Amino acid sequence: MLGACYYPEHWDESRWSQDAARMAAMGISHVRIGEFAWSRIEPRRDAFDFGWLDRAMDVLAGAGLKIVLGTPTATPPKWLVDEAPEILPHDRDGRPRAFGSRRHYTFSSARWRDESARIVTVLADRYGAHPGLVGWQTDNEYGCHDTVLSWGPEDRRAFRDWLRRRHQTVDQLNEAWSAVFWSQEVGDFDAVELPCATVADINPAALMDFRRFKSEEVAAYNALQCAIIRERSPGRWITHNFMGFFADFDHFDLSRDLDFATWDSYPTGFLEVFPFSEPERDRWARTSHPDVAPFHHDLYRAVGKGRFWVMEQQPGPVNWAPWNPVPAPGMVRLWTWEAIAHGAEVVSYFRWRQAPFAQEQLHAGLNLPGLDELSPGGLEAAQVAREIEALGPLPPSAPARVALVFDYPSQWAVAIQPQGRDFSYLELAFRWYEALRRLGLDVDFRRAGDSLAGYALVVIPCVVEATPALHASLADSDAVVLIGPRSGSRTRHFALPAALPPGPLGDLTGNRVIQVSTLRPGLSDPVTGQISGKAIRWREYLETTAEVLARFADGTAALTRKNRIRYLACWPDEALLAAVMAEAADAAGLRTTPVPAHIRLRHRGDLCFAFNYGDQPWTLPKGAMPCLGGTEVAPRGLSVWRAV
Repeated sequence: MLGACYYPEHWDESRWSQDAARMAAMGISHVRIGEFAWSRIEPRRDAFDFGWLDRAMDVLAGAGLKIVLGTPTATPPKWLVDEAPEILPHDRDGRPRAFGSRRHYTFSSARWRDESARIVTVLADRYGAHPGLVGWQTDNEYGCHDTVLSWGPEDRRAFRDWLRRRHQTVDQLNEAWSAVFWSQEVGDFDAVELPCATVADINPAALMDFRRFKSEEVAAYNALQCAIIRERSPGRWITHNFMGFFADFDHFDLSRDLDFATWDSYPTGFLEVFPFSEPERDRWARTSHPDVAPFHHDLYRAVGKGRFWVMEQQPGPVNWAPWNPVPAPGMVRLWTWEAIAHGAEVVSYFRWRQAPFAQEQLHAGLNLPGLDELSPGGLEAAQVAREIEALGPLPPSAPARVALVFDYPSQWAVAIQPQGRDFSYLELAFRWYEALRRLGLDVDFRRAGDSLAGYALVVIPCVVEATPALHASLADSDAVVLIGPRSGSRTRHFALPAALPPGPLGDLTGNRVIQVSTLRPGLSDPVTGQISGKAIRWREYLETTAEVLARFADGTAALTRKNRIRYLACWPDEALLAAVMAEAADAAGLRTTPVPAHIRLRHRGDLCFAFNYGDQPWTLPKGAMPCLGGTEVAPRGLSVWRAV
């Protein structure tokens, strides 16, 4: 269940055997290698040096470690960039982004795809049947460092070709984009420019198409690598390591070619880059917010078709956030067990040994910089390994009773036309997830349009385009459904629906949105009725034939119910969101266990887990008999017990 990311090319070969033996002795079973090693594998075109990698894989396999080999396409070597500068990505001003770090390529370059296919083929032919190899990781963190979108000549060429396939004729393109507005009509696909660097607002339909195009490019690039590996490395699985709070491409689309998903968990780093309030950042600085890692465990379990790993687990302070505190004692252990509780098959730490050089020299590892001495995080990982062995085999995860519908295109749509500066799709989805978890509920993520059979409660924080598949899934579901603001507010071509929002969801909700208002920080609108609180950031003005459960101060509907479908016409503050979720959960017949802000619960089969992110101990429910930990969950600790 535990792994480590290892870079044999960073260390003298004399250390490899000792490293492998120490990993195995510590309880590590899997090791990921190779994802940044192109310049060592191929120092010059067609001049391959496989000797070091052959020996490294033999050493690791000889120690009983299972190898995950990364394709090295995240780091094109300098000689390739010099040969083919057209592979470089371009920024929004059309300037090439230079060689010197990583991810310096655009997915739209035909030359880059050929070069990627070449190196992946070479690696798969050589190592595809290696007895120590159990699986592959394609590339590394697609889109990291803002590299999904690119605005260069290769991107323009590929975008025009994509538009030809999507819209067929230029008249249909002009119609879809409503290009008559501001005289944006074009006479030919070759007249289309990239949506950037304009004087004023860019056509939102063009931007949405560009986002869709780029998302499909990422998925196609991944599919290219997967097809090569499957042909040449039978019996080995394929995954990719996704990131936290990152939605620049549709991960569900990309995962069609993967066997399962993995993701890279850096809880304290994500606390700094997500729009948490300053008091929240201060409170959770050394633990991270209790829902940052679980939100992604549950999301990527869905992306991975029910299976996921953590490929990179934070083992100490990171180096890339605005502030990088040392995690509180116990947190590396807690984060690891929390991933396992949510169904992770393997938790792999980044990295085995902290590098005393280069860009990541201040990023912790399981061992101290350059040394053969476990770091504080490494000692906690070793403790987890002993606890896993003592606890024995874990039961499989069962489906939750609650589903949260998550939709990547809604993130793009809201970012394109936010209307209010602080309206963030990702933040809204996170806050709804947080409110469910504060009730002690387990949550499954589902893609918009997926079957919702078997769920008692379905929550949809926002889905901007309500597709026929989504409508059908809601109509077929027996669940209590809660739909949030801005849902059904745009058509496929980014126009307001003819019947007004929520568009196709109007018949299910009984609502019609007449106008919307964004509320600047400090402003709010009271909500009273069966539930109460305040609307912040965003509110809608409804005409409704549904039952009104709560109203704004002006008397218009804030929360409605038609049969089993509820609609919340605002961004709720914490109190209102908690009340709405509690009412919906009660209506769905769910048994809730409200917990303090620093406590989270999770179930895996008949095992119950409690995690304490706070400074005060928390007592387990009456009758719980722990098999790990005690009846009192210590600060930054956990307990596990079996359900009776």
